[in-house]
Amino acid sequence: MANVQVRYIVHDVEAAVSFYCNHLGFREVMHPSPFFAMLSRDDLRLVLSKPGGGNGGGSAMANGKLPEPGGWNRFAIEVDNIDTMTSDLRKAGIQFRSEIITGVGGKHVIIDDPSGNPVELFQPSIPEARLAGHRDG
Repeated sequence: MANVQVRYIVHDVEAAVSFYCNHLGFREVMHPSPFFAMLSRDDLRLVLSKPGGGNGGGSAMANGKLPEPGGWNRFAIEVDNIDTMTSDLRKAGIQFRSEIITGVGGKHVIIDDPSGNPVELFQPSIPEARLAGHRDG
């Protein structure tokens, strides 16, 4: 069961479901309309909403502004071999924001989902940086 929920605004819910399930190990929990889907991976629930999709996460604000994808805030997925995963994702045509970066706690790379929302792939190099209960998806 998920402990954390993240909502991403996406242009195309179907394309986002395919991306997350086929490339990053998520599973579809529900997809009741073209404007909404709920996915999960370990302790993370990812809710996908299309702007202007009626009531819900894609609804217009009081001033009429619609939510939109993008930005730099992101969630991270722990991986066992960032080099192999990066190579596989490049071959699949996934868009990268960065090359692999080596930091204090490990290596990471940032990819974009089909709507331009960032996802960080992280390979820890020290025990303190590992996620509890990590399993590659």
